Amino acid sequence: MAVLIYVDNIVLASNESQVSTNFKAYVNACFSIKDLGPLKYFLGTEVAYGPEGLFLCQCKHALDIIEECGLLRAKPDEFPLEENPKLALATGRELNDATKYHQLVGRLIYPTITRPELTYVVHILSQFMQSPREEHMEAHVEFYTI
Repeated sequence: MAVLIYVDNIVLASNESQVSTNFKAYVNACFSIKDLGPLKYFLGTEVAYGPEGLFLCQCKHALDIIEECGLLRAKPDEFPLEENPKLALATGRELNDATKYHQLVGRLIYPTITRPELTYVVHILSQFMQSPREEHMEAHVEFYTI
């Protein structure tokens, strides 16, 4: 059995339904829990069940992020970020309010679940959370044209 805990949510995965049932009974004896049934949506990921297994989709989450950035009609780019960006050498102005940058980088973590090729870009952008500059936000926006 695999148990994923995120804040006040628990996701159980097991090949043995009795194991899951016993675990839920134990946790319910310790805390009051509510069983929401089969997983449908979790952390921006839609879950569909089929005869061959699970299908994970993050289209809605991705479209929400793209719309939030105002890039819904942007043209896709083959390479969203150059291979060795010089973002560490950025000398532009620091962002007055880094909240939007923090939120966008935080939201980018979830798509890496189904799109591991995005991990590199998220890693690069997350290095500048402490004091993001205009160049970092521009690279962030370029990323969304994937």
